[in-house]
Amino acid sequence: MILELKQIEKSFGEKKVLTGVSFRAEGGKAFGLLGRNGAGKTTSIRILMDVFPADSGAVLVDGKPIDYHKVGIGYLPEERGLYPKKPIIDQLTYFAELKGMGRKDAVKAVDYWLERLGMMEYRNKRLDTLSKGNQQKIQLVTALAHDPDIVILDEPFSGLDPVNAMLLKDVVREQIGKGKIVLFSSHQMSYIEEFCDSIAILNKGVVAIQGDLRDIKRDYPRDRLVVRTQTPEKIRADFGAACSVMENGDLLIRLASPAEKKAVMTRLVENYDIDEVKVFEPSLNDIFVEYAGDSAGEGA
Repeated sequence: MILELKQIEKSFGEKKVLTGVSFRAEGGKAFGLLGRNGAGKTTSIRILMDVFPADSGAVLVDGKPIDYHKVGIGYLPEERGLYPKKPIIDQLTYFAELKGMGRKDAVKAVDYWLERLGMMEYRNKRLDTLSKGNQQKIQLVTALAHDPDIVILDEPFSGLDPVNAMLLKDVVREQIGKGKIVLFSSHQMSYIEEFCDSIAILNKGVVAIQGDLRDIKRDYPRDRLVVRTQTPEKIRADFGAACSVMENGDLLIRLASPAEKKAVMTRLVENYDIDEVKVFEPSLNDIFVEYAGDSAGEGA
């Protein structure tokens, strides 16, 4: 399955929120939709989910307009949307039925996910008796119980302790392994970098950069070297202003041009006690800071 948003435009009154937004996500892979608050992520997701229509453009699956009666979508929102005073089993079953499941199948699916997430003991309890992390897991059941083709996860790791975060990672990998499209929207770059093959970064309603994350990293100028050594002082003294110290203690050497890479590497290895030297590769956080810009506003 291939999901595409093509040239999506959206305005609310006089405010233009999305301008020609296009991106492509594939089944069996995770896709990261990134941007600062107000960049247009939530609006793009709501158009994808048919919460409201775009002013122009199209949402396509395998090259054809998406048929919401045939393509199931599961959504884990950043803000919880369940009923705090209702028994968990009743509302989870209700939401699964809203997605087209019969009651018997809905109960069976909900119980499977409650067991899978270690939540069966809370089956008949009210949501407001649970911790924040456990509420997040209950919300996750609403996204997965109806076995959707597209899974949208908005800040999925928010409020989870390390054990539950690992459990969610396993669930996400299972969904990807089943060939589903998993779309992440998050400010936690480490999770995006761990799971996502491709990304799109929105800035003020425009796609600032998109594509395969590995290709984006490789396209950066290869004009910096990372050096790991137990004796950094002499290298810093010899390279002067071209050498700086990174947060983890490694040295970062900026080259005059990428063509110097081989010669400087040879110089380092031949003249200093080097544990490791490699070309600097930007993290997703570096890329995000560069391309997300100073997008302002809330709630888009």
